[in-house]
Amino acid sequence: MARKFFVGGNWKCNGTTEEVKKIVGTLNEAEIPSEDVVEVVVSPPFVFLSLVKNLLRSEIQVAAQNCWVRKGGAFTGEVSAEMLVNLAIPWVIIGHSERRLILNESNEFVGDKVAYALSQGIKVIACVGETLEQRESGATLEVVAAQTKAIAEKISNWDNVVLAYEPVWAIGTGKVATPAQAQEVHHELRKWFSDNVSADVAGSIRIIYGGSVNGANCKELAAQPDLDGFLVGGASLKPEFVDIIKSATVKK
Repeated sequence: MARKFFVGGNWKCNGTTEEVKKIVGTLNEAEIPSEDVVEVVVSPPFVFLSLVKNLLRSEIQVAAQNCWVRKGGAFTGEVSAEMLVNLAIPWVIIGHSERRLILNESNEFVGDKVAYALSQGIKVIACVGETLEQRESGATLEVVAAQTKAIAEKISNWDNVVLAYEPVWAIGTGKVATPAQAQEVHHELRKWFSDNVSADVAGSIRIIYGGSVNGANCKELAAQPDLDGFLVGGASLKPEFVDIIKSATVKK
């Protein structure tokens, strides 16, 4: 079965109420491919989750940008998976490089968070990726394999996981992995799944790319055989996000 293209928009720590309403208005008015061609998810900051969910057209889903590793309680500043369920938020991003690097979230911690979110019925966009130093030292595949393995050790069912490969050196820098570089890592990740999980999971799991994706480069990236979509940062706040969604038609 063909893997359905997936486009996620990570708004990160951006937006006011008025700015968020404007972004939602652009998406509501846009002509985008049907749901059988592309699955679209946007991820506003926590404080805007309900607003966006209530205003956004129904075929675009909403994700949180993070959630806590276990049930809520005395964890000041955290948001639990149970709270997301209560708000009917179907997706969460876990293990984004900014959380790994700035907040020191370890591979094991990310694996635990993925497992807990899935246990509560939330679908997960799980992020992996290497730094520039790691790429230049030739450790890219070793790094992303270790990050993926830490998740695989905690879960047995990958049906509700999308894996996002995000080379850290390409996030917000304007540098983009070439289509060949992106395809190479996606292909190796798929091979890792075949060797370490199962051939079925290797064939079905969606591996998406994140790292300075924009309206100009999305079609060439989308054409790569092992690239199943995008996790978009800065461009998801702009009208060109619609062009990135439309790049799904390259797969047809």
